[in-house]
Amino acid sequence: MNIVDIIAGTLLLAAAILTSYRALAGPNTLDRMIAIDTLIAVSMAGLAVWAAYSGDTTIVPAIVALSLVGFLGSASVTRFRVSDDE
Repeated sequence: MNIVDIIAGTLLLAAAILTSYRALAGPNTLDRMIAIDTLIAVSMAGLAVWAAYSGDTTIVPAIVALSLVGFLGSASVTRFRVSDDE
């Protein structure tokens, strides 16, 4: 099971690096918002992998809190977004 945890962590790290690049190089705010939302999802998956690896269930409230922050952030940016000047 340790090999699966290492592979999952490595793939999540690669996803976080690629998504960070998209967040920094995004041509408009919607690309950046989607990248930040994806980073939140990747961090939630990383916490879940860590919880499975360590057997620690106290991380679950942090995953729930991150999901709520991600949803509220996406909803508020979508609601109050100003269109980009192109």
